[in-house]
Order: sequence, then structure tokens, then C-alpha cells
Amino acid sequence: MVRPMCGICGVVQERPVELTRAIADQLRTQRHRGPDAEGWFEGGRGIIAQNRLAIIDLVSGDPPMTNENGTIGAVLNGELYNFRAIRGLLQRDGHTLSSSGDTEVLAHLAEGAQAGDIARSVDGMFAFAIWDTVRERLILCRDRVGKKPLYYWRGGGSLVFASEIKGVLAHPSVPRELNPRAIAAYLNFGYVPTPETFFNGIYSLPPGHVLTYEPGGEPSIERYWRLHVPGTEGAPARLDIGMDEAAMEIRRLLTAAIHRRLVSDVPLGAFLSGGIDSSAIVALMAETTGAPVKTFTIGFDDRDGYDERPFARMVADRFHTEHHEAVARPQMVELVDRLVDHHDQPFGDSSAVPTFLVNKLARDHVTVALSGDGGDELFAGYERFMGALAVDATRRVPGLTGAPARRWLNALPSSGLRGRVGKAQRFAETVGQDLPLAYLGWVGYISEPWRQRLLLAPDDWARDLYCSQWQSTRGARPLDRVLALNFETYLVDDLLVKADRMSMAHGLEVRSPFLDTELVEFAVRLKPTLKARGLSLKRVLKRAVSDVLPPEVLDRPKRGFGVPLDRWFREDLASYTTAMLGQPARVRRHVSGNTLDAMLAEHASGRVMHGQALWTLLTLELFLRKHDW
Repeated sequence: MVRPMCGICGVVQERPVELTRAIADQLRTQRHRGPDAEGWFEGGRGIIAQNRLAIIDLVSGDPPMTNENGTIGAVLNGELYNFRAIRGLLQRDGHTLSSSGDTEVLAHLAEGAQAGDIARSVDGMFAFAIWDTVRERLILCRDRVGKKPLYYWRGGGSLVFASEIKGVLAHPSVPRELNPRAIAAYLNFGYVPTPETFFNGIYSLPPGHVLTYEPGGEPSIERYWRLHVPGTEGAPARLDIGMDEAAMEIRRLLTAAIHRRLVSDVPLGAFLSGGIDSSAIVALMAETTGAPVKTFTIGFDDRDGYDERPFARMVADRFHTEHHEAVARPQMVELVDRLVDHHDQPFGDSSAVPTFLVNKLARDHVTVALSGDGGDELFAGYERFMGALAVDATRRVPGLTGAPARRWLNALPSSGLRGRVGKAQRFAETVGQDLPLAYLGWVGYISEPWRQRLLLAPDDWARDLYCSQWQSTRGARPLDRVLALNFETYLVDDLLVKADRMSMAHGLEVRSPFLDTELVEFAVRLKPTLKARGLSLKRVLKRAVSDVLPPEVLDRPKRGFGVPLDRWFREDLASYTTAMLGQPARVRRHVSGNTLDAMLAEHASGRVMHGQALWTLLTLELFLRKHDW
């Protein structure tokens, strides 16, 4: 039986009318997240509720959880990895706890601590809500890096929240309106940057933030954690250590992070691509667990270089895992309807398809899976980081900007830069721009010239936000700044959203050891050259696991979890694409139809490949149809 994971929801309003009826609708929309139990805690003008998937404390951990006298209730989506230590401290202070799970500690902490102090005291992947019926105080909190989602709406004397946007919309007070700023941002990023969403008035609580609300007032939002980048105001000093010492500490911290994430009363496994990150997780799990690690891989019938199954099999054989595989085929793009439904918004990252499938595969065997998410973000694993440094270097050379830089890169042979000339040439097109916009030109889902042609009216608010996030790390080294920008944008609004939604679709809890707080805070303080130098990426992580991973894994180029969209949309799915995006597509009400026709024609002819752009527009089309916009 499919058993999706936890979801939380609730409402606080000036007049306590029909609270339970509204909460029942919210719970029903999120039941796919947790069918093991559901319940709510009501008092005064507020109510909080939870759908629960049992991972820890299968007997006594059902919601709601309260303090001793029942005046404070708490609901939690995710896991608190340090709850046992907090539980011990609470018991020494005289608290009596009725369960052995993690949610209950939140209700007891709220008896005497302020919202920010509660947030700082817990560690894990979480979004939680606490309702204090005496103080009439609601606390909403999201984990440090954004592994778990939390959305809210404020209006008409009410504050409504839920793990998913559909849970917010289930409340009768919440209007269903298109955010007029969303499409311009989405065409750039493939998502709408936090805190905005596609729905007018519905916001995502940013990672590392806690919200406090009392009926009749306005929400107060406090940032309780940030990524402190060396060289910026208030940041700790850079660590003055060399490669060997840094590698040893990373190995220790990563091993400890994996151990913390092996706490479960249900079966565990791991995703395995054969890349460094997932292979390192599997290798260190194999050292810890007594039984073979269950591993899961998705591949493709390979004509395009996307299939990673041979590399995953090599690692699986080395560590004697119980290995499982499946294959993604073009017809599976029809999953896009389900993907949009699970995301509640358009989602431009086409790797959601294989991610959906590998989560489905894993859920047939385990309830919890460890992933390698975060390794590239911490240790500079993407080639675009190298490209950013190259562009920054060329900008410092007099005369080597704009056209000269492009001519210099275009003159290189295709075998130069270890076969990466094409990517360097793409980046060079943006050399004349400021570095954050140049980087965005590299990672954007639709190129800026095409985006401008598609838009019915210019709107650069999201690009301006992106540049302001870049400016927040002024004073830091270029690589540190690019890593921080990626950490607070792409990781938050793309990778972690994808991981959460696609795992929830199948009732699988995914845990990310690389995003352990202690490991993150150590890695950000390392010298940039320990992470990347020249064409060498992830240097210190490779050193940290060099004794357990073979050279074939350590030395292989980075491959994204990609999909052969260019070929699929030109061959297998050509008629499907035309039918969805041709007349009378809803998307043509919001973007230039002539420009869309030109893009479709170019792609069909093979002159220019627009696979990623077409996927971005396809998911937008399905979303607009769903809401009749």
C-alpha cells in the first residue's frame, strides 16, 4: 500500500467559526501525505492539524501532540534529528512526555521559549506549527535549508497555512487567483522564487525563518539561520586548514550525518546514480548497516548519454547492495499532469520525471531513502561554477570581455577544456553582463532573448531579486558567492521542491546527509581552492572518500539527472508537443503566440534545440488549463 508522508495545516482567525469543518477539508486534500493517522488540536481562535506517516514511534506518536496540561499543541512534517537530546533536557527540567517521538518536544519547548529560540534549538528537516491556546500565539517554522515546505495566506482576519498550496486553497476564505508576476519569473527560473508563488496572496515561508501570529495582528517573520559566507558581515573567519585536515573532517561529519539519518522504525535504502555524492552515501551506509543496502537507479534507453545505470551497477557490485533499476521512456512524459498536480504549480525541471520514477521504484521496497542532494552545492560540483570563475577571470583582463572573450572561446577546438568548450561558449555569450546575470544566463530554463520575446510586457522583478541576493554576499570570494547564490535559489526552489514533492507522491521519506547543518556550516568556511581549482571540481570531497570509491567514480565528469527532451520533443513526442502548445493553448493568453510558433518550428527543424524551453511551457500550459486561466 502507498503510504505518503506527513502534512500539516491549520487556521487562526479572529472569529472561531466552523474551524473543524475547514480543517477537515484541508486534511482531505493532503491525505496522500500521511494516511497512518490524522488529527487536530483546537482551542480558542485557532486549530492545527496533521496527516501522519509513521516513521518513528509507531505506537504512541499520533497527532495531535500537546504539553502536560493540553494548552499547547504541535504538529510536525519531517524529522527532528536531535529530539532525543532535547527530550532528555526537558525531562531533567521536570517535563513529563507521553510519547517517544519527536513532535511532542515542540509543545514542551513552547511553554517557556520564544519562537526564534525554539527554531534554533532543533535540528533536522522540518516544517512545524505550534498553537498556544493561552497566549493565542501561532508559531510556524521551516528548517534551515528548506527541505520541507510551508505555505500560508493572510486575509479577512485569518491566517491559513499548509504543507501544500492545495491545502491552503482548501480553506473557503482563500481566493484562487493567478499571481500576475509569476509567469515572467517562471520563464527565467523554471519556478517562482520564494516567497512568491503562482497564486496571488499565497506565500512560501522562506527556509531558516519562523513566523509568529496572533489573531487580529500581522504576521511577524524572523530569520533564525543564514548561510554565513566568509568575508561578509558577521560571518565566522575562514578555516585555515589544508586539504588533508579538511577531508578528514568532512569524512567524519558526513559519516555522523548518515548515522543520524538511519534512525527509523521502517525499512531504509538509498538512491544511487553512480556519481560521487550518491556513491559516497552508499559506501558509508554499507560500513554502518549490518544488511546489504537497498539501492535504486533510473536509466534511459541511451542514445543521448543520459543513462547512468552502468555506473550505478559498478558501485552496487562493489558494495554488494540489493540493487533495483527501472527505465524512463518517452511515453512517461505524460506523467506531467501528475507532476503539476503534486507541485501545485508549473515546474520547469524535467528531471522531475525520472525523480518521480525512482521514488516510485524505491517505495516498493523501503519507506525511507537517503540521497546525495546538496553535495554539488556544498563542494562545487557543477561545471557552471567553473564557468562562473572563468567568466570572472576574463572580466579582469583588459580587452577580454564581450566579443573578444567570445572570439577567444570560439577559437578553441572541440576537444579543448576537456570537451567542455560548448558549455564555455554558451557562458561566454553573457560575459559582458554582471556575474549574477551571466550565471543566470547559464542556468536559466529559457534564454533571456527568447524570454523577452515571449513576454507580453517586460517584467524583471525576479532577476532584480536574484541580483540583490548576489549583493548580499559582497566582500566574499567569487566561488563562495556563486555557491551561496545557488544554495539560496536553485537548491531551495528547484532541487528540494522536486525531492519533497516526488517522494511524497509515493509515500517515501527522503533524507539528505550532505545538507546536515554541521556539515553545511563547516563546508562554507573552507578555502575555495579546496573545492575547485582550474578544471578540477569537488576536490576536497573526492579526497574525503578516495579510500572507498574507485577512480572510475571519482574521475568521471559530472552528469545531471537529465532527460533527453530535445530528441523526445522532436521525434517520439513531436505531435504531442504541437497539440499541447499549438492553437488554442491557454499559454498563448499569457505569452506571444508568434514567438511560441517560431520556437516550435525551430525545434522541429533541428536548427536549434528548445527541448527545455518547450518542457517549461508545457507544464505551464497544463497548470493554466487546470485552473482555467
